[in-house]
Amino acid sequence: MKREDFRFFHRLRVRWAEVDMQKIVFNAHYLMYFDTAVADYWRALAMPYEEGMHQLQGDIYVKKAGIEFHASARMDDRLDVGMKCERIGNSSMLFRGAIFRAEELLITCELVYVFADPATQTSRPVPPLLREMLTGFEAGQPMLHVKTGSWQELGPDAGRIRTAVFVEEQRIPAELEWDEADAGAVHAVAYNRLGQAVATGRLLPSDGGQAKIGRMAVHQCCGAAGSASR
Repeated sequence: MKREDFRFFHRLRVRWAEVDMQKIVFNAHYLMYFDTAVADYWRALAMPYEEGMHQLQGDIYVKKAGIEFHASARMDDRLDVGMKCERIGNSSMLFRGAIFRAEELLITCELVYVFADPATQTSRPVPPLLREMLTGFEAGQPMLHVKTGSWQELGPDAGRIRTAVFVEEQRIPAELEWDEADAGAVHAVAYNRLGQAVATGRLLPSDGGQAKIGRMAVHQCCGAAGSASR
């Protein structure tokens, strides 16, 4: 595998606790590296994992995990973990991963997941929306679309994000979050390919004739919790 085989990378640095007495990364940690990259892969798809799987009425479970070793990583190495969804079957998804130190290939892996009912862990067909999201991402398609409109139109979605980010995460009093400016502002909400709202902001005119952007908030799965400018 080569770096150009991957659209997505997760970057990490080898920690002291991950190195064994041979002064190389202990083999079991590489599977953890790939698992961490998979979690970040879902963020690249702008999908809140738990919420998304709940909407899709299922979850994914590891069926097979295989690792091949080519060279060793060492303390303080900066590694790039490439990950891609290579194939989607009826209920299974094949992911391939590779760990690089600069251009040097160190480790490759194959991960097979099965989409299943969380209650019984029996397999289900991969939902069309999830299939389209994965194939679209690998094809380089955008994962978000932005809708603009009034507070009356977008307020319910924008309000949920702002409540989660500003009121619940940043502990801003609820009475300070909502003001009369919302009614006259142009609001924007970003939606992922499942139709979930994941980011918002508003545009206000000012007395000096210059517009002001504020109340920018992003779901924690997709980046920073919120903007410094409110």
